[in-house]
Amino acid sequence: LVERAEGTAEERWRASDAGRALYRRLTSAADPFRNQHQLPGERRYRTEEGEVLLAVNEAETPLGWLRRRKGADGEPLISETQFEAGEKLRADFTLGQMNPRVTADWSGAGGGSGKRRGPVRGPAEIAMHALAARERVGRAIEAAGPHLGDILLSVCCHLEGLEAAERGFGWPKRSGKLVLQIALDRLAAHYGMTGKS
Repeated sequence: LVERAEGTAEERWRASDAGRALYRRLTSAADPFRNQHQLPGERRYRTEEGEVLLAVNEAETPLGWLRRRKGADGEPLISETQFEAGEKLRADFTLGQMNPRVTADWSGAGGGSGKRRGPVRGPAEIAMHALAARERVGRAIEAAGPHLGDILLSVCCHLEGLEAAERGFGWPKRSGKLVLQIALDRLAAHYGMTGKS
């Protein structure tokens, strides 16, 4: 449950990953095993009514996982700026309703009378904010450049893990991290976030 803390002059111990998981499980009131695997955090989102602060699970996305993991140099695999740029792209992707449907759309099925039931679905029905979000996603992917936009869509928007993305693109193992970092840097530059650390 504990491990030796590296890089200190004196002997120190800290909680290991298993120790932190046990602590979260023991201190969770509602669902201890579910909460053990969550990384609670807070995010600010802008709405038409103003800014709201929402509780989020930072471990639910591949970017959240990469931000928590440390490389051989002891630094996170992606920077805070890269993470924020990727999350901004994902927020626009979601707001633009660009996720593929995973269920059938039965709203157009006709009844016995042959008349259409339910609302007609088409581009005219998409709200203006969703259209604007789609345009922002298109500009961001274009700004990232050829092939870099593909990894952004796979990892940030479709929440595909790096290993799966590497296999899907036919890349060598462990090359996806570097390509993703370059793509996230370009995305951050597009969003004007390059001055952040």
